[in-house]
Amino acid sequence: MNKTLLTILMFAFLLLFIISPFAALTGLMLVVLFAGFFVLIGNLFQAIVGGDVNSNSP
Repeated sequence: MNKTLLTILMFAFLLLFIISPFAALTGLMLVVLFAGFFVLIGNLFQAIVGGDVNSNSP
């Protein structure tokens, strides 16, 4: 669950970087946004299903 919360937080910061008026390379940032969105959806799906979200835990 920690990884899921961290992914949500990073996705929110990514949105702030894209929306900010000083954002450069907007096209590249949109690609990173879509990739981050898919990672976020994957982590949320794993958390809902009950799979092991933290892959490095024992």
